[in-house]
Amino acid sequence: MATVSVNDIIKGIAQAAANAYDGSQYEKYAADGKARKVGLKREEGDAILDSRVMDGFKIRITGPKLIVTYQTELSIKEYHNSKLDEEIERTYKGIVSFLKKEYKAITGNTLTLKSDGDADILVQNMSKIRTWAQAKKVYTIGGVKGLDTVGDNQLETPAEKLRTAVEKFLAIGKDKYPGAKKPSNAKAPKGAKKTNNAKA
Repeated sequence: MATVSVNDIIKGIAQAAANAYDGSQYEKYAADGKARKVGLKREEGDAILDSRVMDGFKIRITGPKLIVTYQTELSIKEYHNSKLDEEIERTYKGIVSFLKKEYKAITGNTLTLKSDGDADILVQNMSKIRTWAQAKKVYTIGGVKGLDTVGDNQLETPAEKLRTAVEKFLAIGKDKYPGAKKPSNAKAPKGAKKTNNAKA
C-alpha cells in the first residue's frame, strides 16, 4: 500500500470541508437536486417555505491536529436547553462522518480522526431574540507523522491569545506573579529601604 504524504492528507481534508457549502450537490445527481447532507440544522425543512436556521463549520489544521469550529443560531427554547452540549456533540459526529465520507470519495483513502475531548462551547446573546452558540473541538489526524506536537497556546483562539498576552503584561514587575521581570537598572541590595533626598 502506497504511503500517503502529509500534504495529500491536508489537501484531501480541505477539499472535503470545502464540499460542505450550503446548497452543495453531488455532481452525478445534480440534475435531480440531491444535496450533500452534513447533519446541520440548515438542511432541515423546505429551503423556500420554511424559516431556515443558519449554521455551519470551518476547519483549520495545525500540526497533527484538526480543529473544527461550529457556529449556529439558537431560538429562546434552545438557549435554555440543558442538553445543548449533547446536541452539539451529535452535530460534530455528523460533521466528522461527512468529512470521512468525502475524503474517501476524493482520495480513495480512509481518514482517521480521534477526538481529543469534549467540545468547548460558548453561548452568547445580543438580545432576547438574537442568540447564537460557538463551539470548538480538536481531533488528532491519523497517519500524520513527522510533525511536532502542537502546544496548547497554538490551539488558542485570538481572544484567548489576547487574554494570555494581557496577563503576561500585567505580571511584569510583580514578584508574586510568574514571569515577573526585575528592572535592568535595579542595583540596590535586597532589603534596602528607599530614601527620599528631595528638598522641600
